[in-house]
Amino acid sequence: MKLFIILGAVNAFIAVACGAFGAHALEGKLSDHYLDVWETAVKYQFYHALGLIAIGILIQVTGAQFLVAAGWFMTAGIVFFTGSLMVLAFTGISILGAVTPIGGVMFLISWTLVIIGIVKL
Repeated sequence: MKLFIILGAVNAFIAVACGAFGAHALEGKLSDHYLDVWETAVKYQFYHALGLIAIGILIQVTGAQFLVAAGWFMTAGIVFFTGSLMVLAFTGISILGAVTPIGGVMFLISWTLVIIGIVKL
């Protein structure tokens, strides 16, 4: 499905931009702790951007529509996991740390669906 390849490429672009922003514009503006939080958000966004691209390619090559759910869970995981960490880094609102695991669970579900989808082929 081309949509997941596009979403993956867009998220990879955003991750590169946010990584550069964190390295150049946030240094000295955020504490070391929150810079680490920012870096974790960027890393997971990039990993899962590549995952979305892989899912899109797998859907196109195999026709396994079961993988569509994996793509949507991965997309939602990026929003919840990465988004909550980035907002946390800027605001310090610790309650956002409770949202992050929801995104992590979405990542786990998406990877589980990839495994199931490939096993079913």
